[in-house]
Amino acid sequence: MTWYVLDVSWGRIGLVIAALLLSGCSYSESITTPSSPEVTQTQTPTELASETPSSSSAPTPLPTTLSQVTEPTGENVLEELLAALKIDQEFQSGYDRDLFQHWIDADSDGCNTRREVLIIESVVDVQISDRCSVYGNWISRYDNLRISDASELDIDHMVPLAEAWRSGAYRWSAETRKRFANDLGFSGSLIAVTASSNRSKSDRDPASWLPSNASYLCQYSYDWLAVKYRWSLSIDSDEALALAEIVPSCDGDYPVPNKAEVVISSTQPNTQPTKAGQDPRFGTCREAIASGFGPYVRGVDAEYDWYRDGDKDGTVCE
Repeated sequence: MTWYVLDVSWGRIGLVIAALLLSGCSYSESITTPSSPEVTQTQTPTELASETPSSSSAPTPLPTTLSQVTEPTGENVLEELLAALKIDQEFQSGYDRDLFQHWIDADSDGCNTRREVLIIESVVDVQISDRCSVYGNWISRYDNLRISDASELDIDHMVPLAEAWRSGAYRWSAETRKRFANDLGFSGSLIAVTASSNRSKSDRDPASWLPSNASYLCQYSYDWLAVKYRWSLSIDSDEALALAEIVPSCDGDYPVPNKAEVVISSTQPNTQPTKAGQDPRFGTCREAIASGFGPYVRGVDAEYDWYRDGDKDGTVCE
């Protein structure tokens, strides 16, 4: 196993995050990993933020990384992963599960992503029949139940697709979203769990849902942070504070995941605030539709007035 050296200075995480949030600033930090030809990112969160116009004047510079305001107290990979993530508000509009093409057969072996996870996670040797029907035994780690019937299992995205969208995936290309939804490159990205525990979690982050299996809490927190770090996703303030309560007690041999390639779409929604309940405003209907928005009806949706109704049928971006 390859181990990476982390360059984040870390102190009492909960107090520091709270201080940063009260001062009105977000933070991010980098983790140094070996360069790899397979891992590239076209734009950083800082570069993306600089492209978003702002009507307000620049604030007085404040500390933006934990290493600027605290002293290290020891090595804890979960703390350092948390420190590496940018705190940002969630993007609340436009999510559609169909924007993430999932359960593909990436290697054309007849087994789609769901079945590949079942094969990988079985605690006994699996049997595979025609059309990749998988027979084995699994431990649902969310609720610590042993399952022998694969039909009783869901394959959960550790960071739910809707949460990923809100945390930055709304900016991604369709191909990047597909790779995220079928990520077999990191073992914590996808997990076989009971359908009931998956429904209980839904698209909630650790601020509002944690697994009932207490012995799994640190691993769950690590996997959550690792997926967000791997895919350069942000966290919101409540999520950061919830994780800050957990990670200081999670010592262990946790590796730093490789960064995934993230391609930013050439068309981006306008993330400037709009009136409550309105979608982001785009330059054209084509851009709105590509990002999962529309249609808008005359006299019903305020967004109708933003776009040209070429066929005069009272509906735009259809």
